[in-house]
This record gives sequence, C-alpha cells and structure tokens, in this order.
Amino acid sequence: HDNIPILSWILLRGRARCCGRPFSVRYPAIELLTGLLFLAAWLRLPAAPAVCGFIFLGCLVCATFIDLDHMIIPDTFTIGLACVGIVLSAVVPMLHVAPSGVFIIDSIRSVTAAVQGLFIGSGLVLWIGLLAETALKKEAMGFGDVKFVGAIGAFCGWKGAVFSLFGGAVVGTVWFALAIAYAKVFAPAKAPGAPEGSDAEAPGFGVHVPFGPMLAIAGALYFLIFRGAIDAWFAQVSDIV
Repeated sequence: HDNIPILSWILLRGRARCCGRPFSVRYPAIELLTGLLFLAAWLRLPAAPAVCGFIFLGCLVCATFIDLDHMIIPDTFTIGLACVGIVLSAVVPMLHVAPSGVFIIDSIRSVTAAVQGLFIGSGLVLWIGLLAETALKKEAMGFGDVKFVGAIGAFCGWKGAVFSLFGGAVVGTVWFALAIAYAKVFAPAKAPGAPEGSDAEAPGFGVHVPFGPMLAIAGALYFLIFRGAIDAWFAQVSDIV
C-alpha cells in the first residue's frame, strides 16, 4: 500500500513511513510521466500495439533517467529491449504493418521490419560515431547509444530509428541551449579562485552529456505522434528518387 504510484507519495507527504526521512519528488514525477505516456499510447494506438507501447515507453523512461544519473544505458534496455521488440513484432504484426488478413505473412513482414530497424539504426549510429571519433580524436558517442537506437528501431522500424537519431540531435540542441541559458542566468557565480573547467562554469563544447534521453524523447515522439507523417515523407522521397 506504500507503493501505489503517485498516491502513496501524496499520502506519505513525501516521507518514509519507517523513519520520516523525505524522499524525492522525482518518484511521483516519473510515475506520472510513465502513466501519461501509457495513456497516450492507449488513446492513439489500437489495443495490441498500445500494450507493446507500454513496454517500449516504460523502457525509454528507465533508460533516460539511468543515463542522466550514470551516463550508461544498461543492456536490459538496449539488447533486451531489441529482443523483446523482435518477439513482439512476430506476435503483434500491427506494430509494424497493416493487417493483410493472413497472420503468418503479416508476422514475417513485421519481424523483417523490426530486424531492419535494429540493424540500420544501430549501424547508422555506429558509423556516425566512428567518423566523429576520427575527426575529433576522442569518443563522440557511447556504444550504449548504438545499441539503444537499434532497440528503438526494433519497435519503430528503420524510419523510426533514423528519426530518433536526427530528432534526438534536434532535441539535444534545444536542451543544450536551454542549459547554457539557465547556467548564465540562474547558476551561482564561480567562486573566487575556482579553477577553469570547474563544475561552476556554464556548460559548453567538450562537456560530456548523455545522448540517450534525447534519443528516447525522439523515439517516443515517433511512436506516439509522428509515425504517419515521417513515413509519408520517406515515401515521397523514395518516389522522387
């Protein structure tokens, strides 16, 4: 009864029952975020893909906050999520393809789309990371991000994987700009004698930032909102080519 999402935190007034120590508002905030994402999936998607979306979106939330805290994405939310995506693609073909009336054909097409998303997404990120590492002479993207985009592709197909990569870059640009603005306006001034490069400085180029949360945001946007528009855009480009 002390683990009911959101409600328990309110009833306990944000303090542990055993000792009275406060615990972070982050707990109900993440529970609320997850619940809202599940509700959006249920309202926007057919029942079976929506349930698959619960798994996908829940893992995106977990990966986001772990990456923010520790700069890593555990294999559970990359390799594990990719495997689950392929299995669900076979069981719920609507995750990738419109029903044709023949389940086995739909299942094969859906799994093919999931595998394409896995390998095209992870391969694209891997090559971009290698090229950036060669140009910058240092690691530009963690291997966890490579696996994470592959996992997103297993649920969203290769178009969703590509969107998550470039959409994540856009999200990251906005995120970084807001962080710099916040640091300049609200962050305390650097203490006298503090060395250059100390934590008190505003973020800038060369600062390591987790890319996983940005990929997750873009992947969720594609899955819930932009799939139709992005797929139609790719189809138009294909027709032109």
